[in-house]
Amino acid sequence: MPLSATPPRAVVLFDIDGVIRDVSASYRRAIVETVHHFHGQRPEPAAIDGLKSEGSWNNDWQASMELLRRTGQTPLPAFEELVAVFEGFYFGGDPAGDPGHWRGYIRDEPLLVQQAFFAAMEAAGLAYGFVSGAEPPSCRYVLETRLGLANPPLIAMGDAPDKPDPTGLLQLASRLAGESLGAGAAPVVYLGDTVADVLTVQRARAQCPAQRFLSFAVAPPHLHRELERRAAYEAKLLQAGADAVIPCTANLLEMLLPLLD
Repeated sequence: MPLSATPPRAVVLFDIDGVIRDVSASYRRAIVETVHHFHGQRPEPAAIDGLKSEGSWNNDWQASMELLRRTGQTPLPAFEELVAVFEGFYFGGDPAGDPGHWRGYIRDEPLLVQQAFFAAMEAAGLAYGFVSGAEPPSCRYVLETRLGLANPPLIAMGDAPDKPDPTGLLQLASRLAGESLGAGAAPVVYLGDTVADVLTVQRARAQCPAQRFLSFAVAPPHLHRELERRAAYEAKLLQAGADAVIPCTANLLEMLLPLLD
């Protein structure tokens, strides 16, 4: 979105996986199949959820390696070898190449919002951007090709240290606010689906205590049909410090706007 000369009412930043797109049949499946490739067994979804709830495994390559380590797999593969296998499952083609040639799991990602959602944000005077640990080609594909957003402000893998380090969030928030963060700057909201996302906001608060931050969280889509597991997952998000857990990304505006009055 183009930067406006008018200060925004708030800056809203989004994680992408589990928030903008459902990755249960893509990134999460790539984790499962990568572990199976090296270990011969597929981890259960609960094992991946448990790992993500620890707050330290936002990078899915590292999460795959950690799952292998916890299975007792020896020897562990070289990291570069694991990444190549993972990317083969996920992209099914050259990540830097034409997305039309990709044949991997990335083709199986339902969108969780549509372009109209972002038009409504702009109409409400909100600036928005994305802070994701996913690879830049994957992020651009969903934001630009599938959602039709023009030059969306984005911090992706390699642009900043991995979450929960808040560097990328702080940099993009300041850029979209049009000023240094602190007292008097627009509130900064971050919506994510993992404990690492919540901890990113907590660490941003520690670095910039005069700035108003709001941490919104949402359970990833694969849990929405499993009420007990979803409730347990949401409880961990709140325990980590989320200000609110919302039912789905599409509900964000109706729950956020009253807090900005």
